[in-house]
Amino acid sequence: MKLARLGLPGQEKPAVVDINGNYRDLSPVIPDINGSTLSDMSWASNLNLSLLNIIPPDTRIGPCVGNIGKLICVGLNYSDHAEETGNPIPNEPILFGKATSAIIGPYDTVVIPRGSTKTDWEVELGVVIGKEASYVEEANALEHVAGYCIVNDISEREFQIEKGGQWIKGKSCDTFAPIGPWLVTKDEIIDPQQLKMWLEVDGKRFQDGSTKTMIFNVPTLVSYISQFMSLQPGDVIPTGTPPGVGLGQKPQIYLKPGQTMRLGIEGLGEQEQIVEQCA
Repeated sequence: MKLARLGLPGQEKPAVVDINGNYRDLSPVIPDINGSTLSDMSWASNLNLSLLNIIPPDTRIGPCVGNIGKLICVGLNYSDHAEETGNPIPNEPILFGKATSAIIGPYDTVVIPRGSTKTDWEVELGVVIGKEASYVEEANALEHVAGYCIVNDISEREFQIEKGGQWIKGKSCDTFAPIGPWLVTKDEIIDPQQLKMWLEVDGKRFQDGSTKTMIFNVPTLVSYISQFMSLQPGDVIPTGTPPGVGLGQKPQIYLKPGQTMRLGIEGLGEQEQIVEQCA
């Protein structure tokens, strides 16, 4: 099942995608796609989509999960990406936070922050938690996953790397977390470690990879993170990016106002964002 949220920011309605690609209004059934409705999906049983109204196709698509409590990201989780950035392959997952105020819809505008010269792109598989996870074993980790989505983990490399301290300030600028278009439930994704993924800037493909080159797979990450903090329904884990980021180019290339990013992951849809400069 493909779930989405459509409408103006703060006014999104829950939706489900039918076989013809129409967005059907789920608001008569549930109030939102969020931790509460993901933790108990009994509402999805015997759902008759033909009884749900079609949402007009020109309606804005918002983030596919509402009221996200935590964005816990994983750094340098692709062996080929670690190599391109000149970093050693980590022995344990590198974790960092990304402010939830960075979250936007998959087609919303991305804003280069004031003082930025190194705003970069990162297509990532997002893991959406559906059941509280605390000290879970790897063998049971996927029981706590509701589904998957696309995350563009946009990063300001100077803020992240050259200004000292933690990565969070280079990762959390407003608009730096486009999420969606869909939350695809895990039953539709046979193997999250075999998904092709790509990202283009102005039609030029920079990232063309696969989740198969992850260093730490989805069950490992869910289990590992749950040893340090509980994961709540509706939390999202962006799991790292394959090679081809601007930081890894020779010479390095970063986003400029007026450019367009397009990105996608097999089975999870596509995103597109126009880039603007902060006033």
